[in-house]
Amino acid sequence: MSRVGKQIITIPEKTTAMVNGGVVTVKGPKGEISKRFADTVMVKIDDKEITATPTNNSMQAKMMWGTAMAHVKNMLSGVNHPFAKKLLIEGVGFRAELAGKDLKLALGFSHPVLIRIPEGLSVVVEKNTILITGIDKELVGQFAATVRSHKKPEPYKGKGIRYENEVVRRKAGKAVKAAEATA
Repeated sequence: MSRVGKQIITIPEKTTAMVNGGVVTVKGPKGEISKRFADTVMVKIDDKEITATPTNNSMQAKMMWGTAMAHVKNMLSGVNHPFAKKLLIEGVGFRAELAGKDLKLALGFSHPVLIRIPEGLSVVVEKNTILITGIDKELVGQFAATVRSHKKPEPYKGKGIRYENEVVRRKAGKAVKAAEATA
């Protein structure tokens, strides 16, 4: 039995939710989001409560039961309080700027890296920080991971793009032997 799937989610004030043929649509003060769920899970809305049940006893249905409820919970949370990820850029000459609907990164390559900003996300660049916000938790996290993947932090100097609270384990550089240094 899924502990997450068994939970009953209450719909917050100023938020509406509806199910139509396996597609759950949630509207709130910050926007609207829809998501299609597998046929193995049936999502029901009664008054201000959302529940889900597996349609059969298969392993797939049991796996998707908790996943569906977690997605619905994130959808309700996102339309009321948008999700945010903050990325930090470290390194001499490493910069980021907005160029229309693209994020332009200078990461020490011979060319600038252009990344298209998906619809539904807002990106703010200040000095060496990139703030990504949106109502879809999955989209915010995926875009942040895509930006970070272009220059992951390296362990010697810590240069690269990292999450705000990410800890980069540093390594010691080359150690020069004392005997060679005196010769």
